[in-house]
Amino acid sequence: MPRSKREKVVSLTRTNKKTRETKGALMEEIKSHCDQWKYVWLFSVGNMRNSALKDVRQQWKGTGRMFFGKSKVMAKALGTTPESEYKPGLSKVAQKLQGPLGLFFTSYPPDETLSWFQSFQKPDFARAGNKATKDVVLPEGPLLMYNDPSSPFPASMDPQLRKLGLTTKLVKGVPSLEVPHMICKKGTKLTAEQAQLLKLVGEQMAVFRVRTVGHWSEEDGWVEDEGLPSDDELEDVDGDVSGEDDESMDE
Repeated sequence: MPRSKREKVVSLTRTNKKTRETKGALMEEIKSHCDQWKYVWLFSVGNMRNSALKDVRQQWKGTGRMFFGKSKVMAKALGTTPESEYKPGLSKVAQKLQGPLGLFFTSYPPDETLSWFQSFQKPDFARAGNKATKDVVLPEGPLLMYNDPSSPFPASMDPQLRKLGLTTKLVKGVPSLEVPHMICKKGTKLTAEQAQLLKLVGEQMAVFRVRTVGHWSEEDGWVEDEGLPSDDELEDVDGDVSGEDDESMDE
């Protein structure tokens, strides 16, 4: 008699469980950076993209260090009370370090650091759940990739476009609309199908940016900059990069 697939044995030795030693090592690393750099910044990320965050790290390589993820462990390293804080005033940083927030260490002057982060933005395609920033209507006629007249969608894309909600027909081998089609309205949350359509036609509605909450130094203590992010901004952060049990994204 064939063996049931339901009886498959999974070896627990393959699970990658974080150990107390791993968290302890991260805490010691955070403390060492508190000693190495003059300023400790608290930041949030809007429209999180790993590639964009890697770009930020690359541009600050050698002049700063960024940690994002495992916020509870990082907060414990800083010290959450005046009695346990690693350095005077760091408990104020730790108390704000909840949810999708990260730490950035540097010795660059605050005005230069703040100016750099305020100017750094990377447009990208919106994802399901993001809010539409404008109305997007596809006009009657041939469907174009990236709104480029020289790049109509190929006939092979017609089935996929139909699955995404478009009522198309092939005209001279090009998927076309007989009537205009509204993909989204400004302010509404995008569905997975709407987000995919926007990507196919080249409409970028998301902007990656790093938002500084504030910074700490031994001389000035905690100085608030832009303050804590709003609920709408937190919705734009991927849920898989924050919290105590997430992978640390430091280099």
